[in-house]
Order: sequence, then structure tokens, then C-alpha cells
Amino acid sequence: MGPSKIRWLLLSFLFGSSYVVCCCASSTPLLVGSTDEFRGRTAISEFRVLNRRFLLDCPDANPYLAINISSYSPLSDEENITVTVSGVILPDKSDWVAMISPSNADVSDCPLNSLLYKETGDFANLPLLCDYPVKAQFLSNDPSYLRCKKQEWQSYSGKNSALRTCSGSVTFHVVNFRTDVEFVFFTGGFDTPCILKRSDPIAFANPKSPLYGHLSGIDSTGTSMKITWVSGDNSPQEVQYGDGKSATSQVTTFTQADMCGTASPAKDFGWHDPGYIHSAVMTGFQPSQKYSYRYGSDSVGWSGQIEFKTPPAAGSDELRFIAYGDMGKAPLDPSAEHYIQPGSLSVARAVADEVASGNVDSVFHIGDISYATGFMVEWDYFLSLITPIASHVTYMTAIGNHERDHPSSGSVYETPDSGGECGIAYEAYFPMPTHAKDKPWYSIEQASVHFTVISTEHDWTENSEQYYWIKKDLESVDRARTPWLIFTGHRPMYSSNNGILPSVDPKFVESVEPLLVDNKVDLVLFGHVHNYERTCAVYQNECKGMPTRDKDGVDTYDNSNYTAPIHAVIGMAGFTLDNFQSGVENWSLMRISEYGYARVHATKKDLRVEFVNASTKEIRDSFHIIKGRI
Repeated sequence: MGPSKIRWLLLSFLFGSSYVVCCCASSTPLLVGSTDEFRGRTAISEFRVLNRRFLLDCPDANPYLAINISSYSPLSDEENITVTVSGVILPDKSDWVAMISPSNADVSDCPLNSLLYKETGDFANLPLLCDYPVKAQFLSNDPSYLRCKKQEWQSYSGKNSALRTCSGSVTFHVVNFRTDVEFVFFTGGFDTPCILKRSDPIAFANPKSPLYGHLSGIDSTGTSMKITWVSGDNSPQEVQYGDGKSATSQVTTFTQADMCGTASPAKDFGWHDPGYIHSAVMTGFQPSQKYSYRYGSDSVGWSGQIEFKTPPAAGSDELRFIAYGDMGKAPLDPSAEHYIQPGSLSVARAVADEVASGNVDSVFHIGDISYATGFMVEWDYFLSLITPIASHVTYMTAIGNHERDHPSSGSVYETPDSGGECGIAYEAYFPMPTHAKDKPWYSIEQASVHFTVISTEHDWTENSEQYYWIKKDLESVDRARTPWLIFTGHRPMYSSNNGILPSVDPKFVESVEPLLVDNKVDLVLFGHVHNYERTCAVYQNECKGMPTRDKDGVDTYDNSNYTAPIHAVIGMAGFTLDNFQSGVENWSLMRISEYGYARVHATKKDLRVEFVNASTKEIRDSFHIIKGRI
């Protein structure tokens, strides 16, 4: 008999409960239909499938239970909240606390949705919650809880003795996602949960606060930039910048009905109101200069004054940028979340330090952006994480499978990787200089580099709209103005990783790779695979050119006699790392499975790339490309 069942039998004896004890007595429900393929794509964990557990009867026979929150005053825009559960008679390792938002969520089972979950790859009978917990922690995270080191003595009616009760505390990191929160005390773990106690709701002091400002480029002049931020306010706001200039925001949002699928997380248990996304264009700058701005309004408040740097104009000489893929986010507390990217914190901090040094002109995040995958409140946590980066330099993005893919949605790959977002949230939060909705490909030039940014999730076959755009864009590059041509997207053409699903789609390679060689693309940057890998100058799986070592021992590719592009996989910015197989093809020259990012320095004569370990700041790989006139 487990400790949880013993606890309820004791409570029944003490207080005469007539409840039938079923909490924690049943076995773990079986995840029928959850294939290995689905598990690999969506990282199913006990907490991630919490919505598919039965919410069991949990007799509340304990009159001493209480939940106290460190501050019942309204919450600030970012705060650590200590939650204390007291009055526990028999602490158990299965006891946990969930942070629920909004607080009026129906924390009960939703039987009408039971038939709609098959598209998520799971056929359990009932979900647990109509509203999924934002995050959760076991009370055993407090080392004193299970040993009852924090105790009180209670008297109980009709008994001539005192009863010892115990307490435990856990701390939650909260950012302003606009809706109020409550904390719910469960027992039974994530497998067989039942509710014991709910706290009073606690609200944010200013749910309309303007937050999470991030910059993007709109053209190649370096004279204009877009600022995008989030607020609970649907009225237009302003950005004030430079010497007394201002611009009014355009306001957009999206709704639950905009999400795709029938009962995908985004459309059902993972939904959270995104508030309103504001964007405004700032103009009249000089390239490669520092300015400042603030955004908001008198009615809802203003951000702080933020210093930023404009990118260099196309045709100028020098560019310094950071690039990575697959970052996501991780909690700043010991919480379980539905999807955690453990390396994201170290990478975000390291890149923020790079930006603060003043030696970064822009950042390129090439797919798998937040990994919210339909659990919409996690976009706010991701935007908060990158604010120290993206509020100071342009943050350019490419769409990935975890932003776009879903069955019958028009994506190339019909896996449920986006959780029902289908690119809607991504395009709202990151308005890139694309030509139309759901056509997330574009090009932009900064200094001596032309960037061609594609979507590997949209049709790239030879008769597709995107294919013709790629061909036209690559053919139009003026190599006298921008001698370096960098091609980037999410899924790679070359990778030594062998997972459950293949990392490389040969049809994609067959369609698009010839365009790279025909137009003398110098460097190809992809993510999707969660490690770092660099190739020779490769085409059709054959090395067409090998680097030589310069006087400093750095691999040097001489593109004066161009043969083929160099490919680098840089998907090592957060997601759990992929290992390499023992035997690899001869085109793979460097393989590193560590968290980090690519740091690139381009002049008109030299393109230098460094892979930087995020934790140590050590340069783990370095190469550069040189060439004469094309």
C-alpha cells in the first residue's frame, strides 16, 4: 500500500470521512497510440500529457490545508512568487503545486473532447484540464517537506490530543502574461492527480503593460527598423525614438478560432489569450549608429528607455552577426513545463553579453523559435528571455517545423509539431519583411552579405512559388555590392545525425541544392538537428573543395575558384543535444555536440565563422572563406 493511500485512510479514521478513497490507488493510465515517432517529435513527458490523465476523486478530509502566497499584492511584470502549502498531515513525494492561468479555468475533466485527441497521437479517454497548468513543481523540491522539518501542532474536534502537520514552499518565476493566476495543490503526481486545495487568485498590477519589445529589419538600407511588442491594450500605442520622433503602432492579435486542427493544444487545452501585438516602423536613421527608443502610451505606461543599434547598410564593408537555431526557453525556477530546452538559458545569456559588448549588428534565429507548440503562454516566457538581445539589435528569424507543421494545414511535413499554431503565432510575433501571409521567405542585405531566408516547411519543389522566388532572388544578387551570399532556413541538406525520423529530406536537396551551386552560394546555415556540424565545400554528397590551414591553424576555404557551398548546422542553441554516429561521410569535417552559437564577421574579402560554447565562451571551431572578385 502506497504512502498516499495510507494518508487517506488515516484521514478517514481521524475525521470520519465517508469518501471512497481512490486517489493515487489506480495504476498509471496507458498512453495508447503514442508512437515512438510522435514521442520523438514532441518530447512526451509525464507533465506534457497531464491533460490526458483522469482527474480522480480526491476527498478533502483535511481541514488544516492552506495555501499562502508570498505577496497577495498585484504582481509586477516579472516576479518570483513563493507558494507555501501548510497543514499537510502526511507529506508525500506525489504532492505537487500547479500554476493555473486564468484563475477561473475549469480545473476539471472535459469529457466532450475525449474523441478529439487522436490527432495529437494519443487516444486516452479523457483530458485532465480544460486549461493546462503553465508550470508545476513537486513540493519535494523543498528538501524539508518530506521530512516535515516545518511543522505545526493542530487540535481537532472530539480528540484530546494534538496532530502534527507539515508545510513546504516552492518558488515560481512569473512574467506578465496578463491573466491572473492561482495555485492549486494536487496529490497523486502527474499520473493520477487529484485536487486538494486552491489558492485565491492573484492578478498582475498592469495587465496592459507594454512588454517584450524586439526589433527587425524591413529593408537593406539600415535607415529603418520595426519594433514589435506585446500588451493587453488593443488601442494603438506609440514608439518614441531618436530626437523627438514618434510612430503609431499597428495592432494585431489572433484567436483560438485561428488555430488549426480540431483539438490541438493551441485550439484547446494549451490556449492562452495572446493579448495584442503592436508593431511600428522607425525611420530616418543612419546605418551602424546607436539611438534610443521607448514604447507604450500614457494610459498603459511606457517601457524604459532602450538603446539600440541600426544594422550596416547594404554595400558597406563590415558586418558582425550571431546565428543559431532551435533555442526555445527553459524555466528560471525548478518547475516542470510541457517542453523545456535546457541549453536555452546559457545561450541567451551569452548572446545577450555579446550584444551588450556592442560588437553585434544583428541576430539570425533560423527556426524552432519558442517551442511553445500550442501552449501559448510560453510565447510570453520566450519573448521575455530574448528581450535583452532582441530589443537592442535586429532579430531576424526563419520559420521551423515547431512553428508551422500540422496535418492538413498546407505544410510540407504533416507532423503535429506546431501544436496547432500553423505559423499564426510566429508571424504575429515576428513580422519579417515577407511579401504575404503564410509565405515566410524573404531576403535582406546587411553590409557585404546578402541573406536568402527560406521556409523549409512550405513547398520548395521545382514548380512551386517559393522555388521560383528562391531562384529569382539568388540570380538577382549584385556580388559587387554584397559579395557574400548566405542561404539559410531550418531543415538541413547535410547532417550526420540519424534519429527516428531522417534529418535530411532528399527531395528538398534534389530540388534546391542545384540553385545554390548555380548561383555560387558561399555559406549555408541550417538548424533542426541539435548540434554543430561543418562540411567541406560539398555538392551531391561529394567534397568539391577542401579547406587549408592558415598560419593561425584556422581552416580556410578559398572561393576564388568556387566549387560548392560550405554547410554548417547550428541547431545547438537550446534543445536537448543530438549525438553523432560513429561512422560519418567524408564531407563532415567538424562535429560538436555542445550548446552555443555561431559568431560571424564579414568584410568584403573575408567571411569568418566561429562556433562559441555558450557556457565557457570558448571558440570550439573556427573557419573562414576568402575569395577574389566573382
